[in-house]
Amino acid sequence: MESMVSFITGPTLASSSSSFFEARTLRTLFSGGRGTSIVQKNVVIVSRKLSGLEEAMRIRRSRELQSSDKARKRPPLRRGKVSGPLPVPEHILRPPYVGTRLLPEISSEHQIHDEEGIDRMKAAGELAARVLDFAGTLVRPLVTTDEIDKAVHKMIVDAGAYPSPLGYGGFPKSVCTSVNECMCHGIPDSRQLQDGDIINIDVTVYLNGYHGDTSKTFLCGNVDEPTKRLVKVTEECLHRAISICKDGVSFKRIGKKISELAERHGFSVVERFVGHGVGKVFHSEPIILHHRNDNPGYMVEGETFTIEPILTMGSIECITWGDNWTTLTADGSLAAQFEHTILITRNGAEILTKY
Repeated sequence: MESMVSFITGPTLASSSSSFFEARTLRTLFSGGRGTSIVQKNVVIVSRKLSGLEEAMRIRRSRELQSSDKARKRPPLRRGKVSGPLPVPEHILRPPYVGTRLLPEISSEHQIHDEEGIDRMKAAGELAARVLDFAGTLVRPLVTTDEIDKAVHKMIVDAGAYPSPLGYGGFPKSVCTSVNECMCHGIPDSRQLQDGDIINIDVTVYLNGYHGDTSKTFLCGNVDEPTKRLVKVTEECLHRAISICKDGVSFKRIGKKISELAERHGFSVVERFVGHGVGKVFHSEPIILHHRNDNPGYMVEGETFTIEPILTMGSIECITWGDNWTTLTADGSLAAQFEHTILITRNGAEILTKY
């Protein structure tokens, strides 16, 4: 066992879809194995010896970053012009939060469904997956994220659904588009995608009273190998986490599984943004932490929630723009995210947003 710092985490609202809220943390001590505790000025630090594999991966990551920096300097992300919200036909059912700029409270009720509810969740998830797949075909140099938003919006409303991010706590667009160092909650604007960019597109649809929530990080043009590896490992983290989910499994195993793989490849797991229950409401308990934690709680057959890890090449610290949504890595390092809505079954988990 490795020594670590664990986190007692309580959810507090922050901003937008994908997570649309954050987890703030209180650090406490948790140790085991070969850990060495160091106390200095009332701060407890737990260190551990890296395995040979982890040290090799750390050195590889350092060399990759140096090579990538020499190859090209990526300019920092800048906000473009944001157009107004797009209209939704009156006959389309809207979530209860539409029409108010207040950020809804996280529901304390887990989203556990009967047979009819499961069927509706599957329909919402299937539509979200199709929309996301379509959005990915639009990713290429010189396309703006605003153009992606317009195309996604049209596909969703044409299917008789509502784009869940639109109007959630005042969010002005129908999809989140997070480019390069943007961790999440990027607002579509007039910025053109550039060759070598990566972009996470986060789609949530509200269909027949149920939300389906999913996201994927896409490559734009010719992307360098270190960045491709970040994207690949992030997606693998999501699927490794899903693989251990089933009725009776503790939620904390998700964070452990993701952290083990990310650390092995020298990447950092963002702690601030979390997965969540999803169903009749956009965000509910359980809060799904993607980093190591000791939070209580067990999965129940028939419940639905998202898993949506964000990995970075550098720091997990972040800054949020004045729009109160767009959140970037503090050091400008690249970030990638993948997300699925899953249904817990007796013997496993069914991906409802499989793309």
